[in-house]
Amino acid sequence: MTRLVLTIILVTAGLLCGAPLPIRVVAANLTSDNHQTYSPDNTNHSNPEGAGARILKGLNPDVVLIQEFTTTIPTRQWVNQTFGSEFDFAREENKQLPNGIISRFKIASSGSWEDRVVGNRGFSWARLQLPGQRDLWVVSVHLHAKGATSRTEQAKALAKFTRRKIPDGAFLIIGGDLNTRATDEECFHHLARVVSIPPNPPADADGIIHTNAPRNRPYDWVLASPELDRHAVPVELAGQRFTHGLVFDSRVFEPLEKVPPVQRGDSGLRFMQHMAVVRDFRIP
Repeated sequence: MTRLVLTIILVTAGLLCGAPLPIRVVAANLTSDNHQTYSPDNTNHSNPEGAGARILKGLNPDVVLIQEFTTTIPTRQWVNQTFGSEFDFAREENKQLPNGIISRFKIASSGSWEDRVVGNRGFSWARLQLPGQRDLWVVSVHLHAKGATSRTEQAKALAKFTRRKIPDGAFLIIGGDLNTRATDEECFHHLARVVSIPPNPPADADGIIHTNAPRNRPYDWVLASPELDRHAVPVELAGQRFTHGLVFDSRVFEPLEKVPPVQRGDSGLRFMQHMAVVRDFRIP
């Protein structure tokens, strides 16, 4: 009888635990138009999807931290066409270059924290409801491009907002376009108060971590809280494995034909200033 009871307990526990939840997060400043908009054709492609949308479709994310989130068609329509009608989204209102969040998981609440360094965008945040009654907090940011001092001030404010507004021990991701020129900028010292700064950032197959168009500066990041970072796993895409995450550049990724509908030149368009950054997590 004791053995039977123990067996029932073990089987029940296994069923309740289930498989780990995979979550793919992508940082995306992927506008390829001089008006900094995501549109059906980006005005420079005959393909109706647009380069930024094609890249995002090919990467198949669960959560996107998106910058310069303006669209020439209704945003709900663009999200439906690019990801699917089941995806939720949040976007800053009344901003010239709004940050936003797109999520396969329900957005329970969202908003924007003020960025006093720049006035045309803020720190866009959302609380996502994961299966199993667990929340994932995400913050989409676009730091100042003009100087490390400005980015340090923004990082201080962002860390302060995060510690005040988000519960201790929460699953948290801060990501997007940090515009950082090096991996040891002072802003990372302040962000490290709330997220883990990876010693080995995501990279492409050649080991290049830089995400700007010439591939010589580490602009874009996906940073996770220590509680979430311990659940990071390699990114697997098109038969390739990227141990620390992936910087996706359509000009160098192989085999590109296994990442439809991405086209070879999508990451090299005239106004495509950034590469996408991909990180994967598996949450028990």
